[in-house]
Amino acid sequence: MSLSDEVQQINEVVADFLKRDSSAGIILMAATALALIVANSPLSPWYNQLIEIPVVIKAGEWGIEKPLLLWINDGLMAIFFFHIGLELKREVCEGELSNPKDMVLPAAGAIGGMAVPALIYVWINWGDSTAMSGWAIPAATDIAFALGILALLGNRVPTSLKIFLVTLAIIDDIGAIAIIALFYTNNITVAGLIIACVCLGILAIMNRRGVIDLPSYMLVGLVLWVALLKSGVHATLAGVVLAAFIPMRSKRDASYSPVTRLEHELNPAISFGILPLFAFANAGIDFSAIRPEGIMHPVTFGIFLGLFVGKQIGVFSFCYLAVKLKLATLPVGLTLKHIYGCALLCGVGFTMSLFIGALAFEESGLNRIFDERVGILAGSLVSAIAGYLVLYMVGKPLVKKDTSG
Repeated sequence: MSLSDEVQQINEVVADFLKRDSSAGIILMAATALALIVANSPLSPWYNQLIEIPVVIKAGEWGIEKPLLLWINDGLMAIFFFHIGLELKREVCEGELSNPKDMVLPAAGAIGGMAVPALIYVWINWGDSTAMSGWAIPAATDIAFALGILALLGNRVPTSLKIFLVTLAIIDDIGAIAIIALFYTNNITVAGLIIACVCLGILAIMNRRGVIDLPSYMLVGLVLWVALLKSGVHATLAGVVLAAFIPMRSKRDASYSPVTRLEHELNPAISFGILPLFAFANAGIDFSAIRPEGIMHPVTFGIFLGLFVGKQIGVFSFCYLAVKLKLATLPVGLTLKHIYGCALLCGVGFTMSLFIGALAFEESGLNRIFDERVGILAGSLVSAIAGYLVLYMVGKPLVKKDTSG
């Protein structure tokens, strides 16, 4: 076999892997594992220097200077939130969220999956005003991880379970966006807000006139991101706001959807670039620096219990009540056992929990005593394993009937 044939064969294997539903989750897991390995190896100083290296963009007297970690968390994650916003708009306009009846069951699960973990965290950390700022950390669900694990089960789970999980996670994302906007915004600067409002007005006019020139939207969105960054409102919200103004359909050609096009084009960059990079930059825990009192700290313990215990109780109990009260019906092919396994998978908070954790404690200094990432990783890992095992035992391979002969 020649070298070119070997290269072609490798390319085909890689292309086949990237097409699988589980590939994004696997790459995310690999990035997390790599971060943990590097952070606990002789390369640890290089790792810390890399994520703390200052990156400056300057024009005259005006400029933005942040360490690389914050450019990833504030900049690249704004693109991730833009992608979430596009997905939300498509689902609300034409997808699973367009029919109110289909929303009841996953909405009930999402509400329970946010409320119960938060209440468990609050109960454990009651009385500590600084620790209470992390109440939203266990309320998040990482859709990429959860779907990646679900994809590993193949035909052992019905397709309707994936649709249920996606819908639940989308509603959960709406809740996470609202939480960030309402509770993790401070030190407001009026000038930045004024510029942001002007950008919103321009975007509204462009949408109303049916403008479908996407670079124009991106340019206004970039100004909006800078304005929000300078205003004190978390800059990642610019992505969600911008997505809301992207036209769902072209007025001249109803078959063309700018939202669907952008969502499709961004998906590989999000799944195989931005999220793994975010995981690598944020998951590097130095285990040698962890003390027993840090592991059992109320914040760490509250996050772990919120993700592993709170998520399964919240999602399953609210879905159970919705079905028993006849407010919703189970999708075709699903049983309450499937819902319970899915509720466990919702305890995989990971990227969203890490993101909210950084917002909650980045200025408090409280996480010098503990590392909230320990609770996030432990809760997500145990939830992932438990959810996989439950769904594996509940599901049976779907065997196609032999129609030959």
